[in-house]
Amino acid sequence: MPIELLPETPSQTAGPYVHIGLALAAAGNPTRPEEIWSRMAKSSAPGEQILLIGHVYDGNGHLVRDSFLEFWQANHEGVYDPVFDSEKTFNSFGRTATTFDAGEWTLNTIKPGVVNNAAGVPMAPHINVSLFARGINIHLHTRLYFADEPQANAKCPVLNLIEQPQRRETLIAQRCEVDGKAAYRFDIRIQGEGETVFFDF
Repeated sequence: MPIELLPETPSQTAGPYVHIGLALAAAGNPTRPEEIWSRMAKSSAPGEQILLIGHVYDGNGHLVRDSFLEFWQANHEGVYDPVFDSEKTFNSFGRTATTFDAGEWTLNTIKPGVVNNAAGVPMAPHINVSLFARGINIHLHTRLYFADEPQANAKCPVLNLIEQPQRRETLIAQRCEVDGKAAYRFDIRIQGEGETVFFDF
C-alpha cells in the first residue's frame, strides 16, 4: 500500500492573537484562578525583590505594543522550580505583555542566584526570556543579565560567547528605581541598530 504524503501545516505568526489566550488581562478578558502572569514573586519571597521594565522595538525603532514575553529563572539560591503553583511565594516561570498604550512591559520577581552550566561553570545571574510578536514565526530567545554584576558578567561562559563587547551590552539590564523600588530596565530591539542578541536553541 503506497504511503500518502501529507501536506505541511501552514505557519502563522504568534501575534497579535496570543493575548487572547495567554495574556487575558492585557486583552481585556476575564482572568483564570490559576493565571501565570507578571508576578513571579510575592512580597514574602526570599531574595531581593525587583521590578523589571522594558519596551520592545521593531527594526524601524517603533514600539511593538502587542508583544508577549515569557520568563524562566532560578530563585535567589540558583535553583529552578519546574512546578508552577500560585500558592508558592516564588515561581520560576512568568509571563507578561507590552501595553497597547505605552508599549511597556513589567514583571515583579526576585534577583536570581548563580547557576552552573552543563560543564559545571558558574554563569552570571540571568533570566531567560522568550519573545512572541506578530511578524515572528518562531519566538525569539534571549537572556537578561544585570549591570550591577560586572565581575560575574565578565566571567560568564555564555556572555563570553559573544565576541563583540558592544553586542554583549544588549543583554545587560540597567539598574534604576521606580516608586522607590529597585528596578532594572531591559529594552529589546528585534532588528536594526542595537539589535538584541538572540540565541538559537
